[in-house]
Amino acid sequence: MSTPHIAVFPFPAQGHLLPLLDLTHHLCLRGVTVSVIVTPGNNVRDVGNSGNLPIMASLRRLRDPIVLWFRSHPNPPVALVSDFFLGWTHGLCDQIGVPRFAFFSISSFLVSVLRFCFENVDRIRSTDPVRLLDLPRSPIFKEEHLPSVFRRCLQAPSPDLLETARDFSMNALGYGSVFNSSLCVEDEYLEHVKKQSTSHERFYVTGPLCSIEPGLKSESGSLDSNLLSWLDGSPDGSVLYVCFGSQKSLTQDQCRALALGLERSMARFVWVVKTDPMIPDGFEDRVSGRGILVRGWVPQLLVLRHVAVAGFLSHCGWNSVLEGITSGAVILGWPMEADQFVNARLLVDHLGAAVRVCQGAETVPDPDDLGRVIAEMMGEGGRKVAARAEELRWKTDAEANGSSIVDLQRLVEEFGKLLSLSPLR
Repeated sequence: MSTPHIAVFPFPAQGHLLPLLDLTHHLCLRGVTVSVIVTPGNNVRDVGNSGNLPIMASLRRLRDPIVLWFRSHPNPPVALVSDFFLGWTHGLCDQIGVPRFAFFSISSFLVSVLRFCFENVDRIRSTDPVRLLDLPRSPIFKEEHLPSVFRRCLQAPSPDLLETARDFSMNALGYGSVFNSSLCVEDEYLEHVKKQSTSHERFYVTGPLCSIEPGLKSESGSLDSNLLSWLDGSPDGSVLYVCFGSQKSLTQDQCRALALGLERSMARFVWVVKTDPMIPDGFEDRVSGRGILVRGWVPQLLVLRHVAVAGFLSHCGWNSVLEGITSGAVILGWPMEADQFVNARLLVDHLGAAVRVCQGAETVPDPDDLGRVIAEMMGEGGRKVAARAEELRWKTDAEANGSSIVDLQRLVEEFGKLLSLSPLR
């Protein structure tokens, strides 16, 4: 019997692409043949978060080449799994005659917020703060803390932005939905999104993908020998890991404030900085022995899961949130843009597994306040949050290797059913 062949279409930003490739890996382990749709040059990291909308618009030009590829393939895919930023592929799949599964590399909380916002633009324009009364817990957000993609639509409507809003609405109409999320993290919002879906039975919660069957895959990359040696020489649970993702660069004032805050906290830390960081003169000498700076990329999950690491100063991107939660780290949140304010709300206010240390892309924290909070959370004052973080670690681990495995298998079985029904055969 032949195996199902599917196509996967990621959005080319690391936060979107990597979890979808993790899903692809697990599908391949279960006998599914996967083709990944990519273009030669498309790294959103090079242009930052503001480049998302232009790249989303440009990717729509791939429609005709993709249709041609499907129709000329000797073993055409029976389904398309595409990123939620690519809602236009719903119409593409209708044209080809195959079902589309929307992949959500974001929280269902964010999906709920975005749906409410796009469906209530006039109401949101007239109120600040914004009360999302139709959502579980009726959360309230300042306008500046709403998702960036919606705020751009709100502030400066344009054809591309309006098309983006329409594209997002297409995600609810797809054949199926796949979430890199966890029931124990956001069960009420997953249920809320599921009720709004047109295909309840084809709703798959397959995360956190970074924790599924760790024995069947190796962690990407390896720790630098110097970093590993430094971590091995640190007391258990003594190190704060500091990283703000692949797209955001701190300003010189922010770098200085963060450096001084770390210095005054007296905590041990690993700070992942950009290749050419704006670090204050003499800082590395003053923290020598208890702090280490890493210039460039590190395998974040390996660092977070080292026994010496207990805290994570993060921008609260969804992948970082999941990696922090599944590592049992206390997250010190500094949300700046995109989905990060929504994720921080979930972590701090709903789950009690994090604290906010700063907010805003341009905000410069007070070094004394920052140092005090770091010292408190890495010491006795962080025990309550640390206990909650450890509880979530156990729960997400059990789920990732329990119900998420069941949903992965359900997804594979659905692809198998579609194999005999494909009109392109």
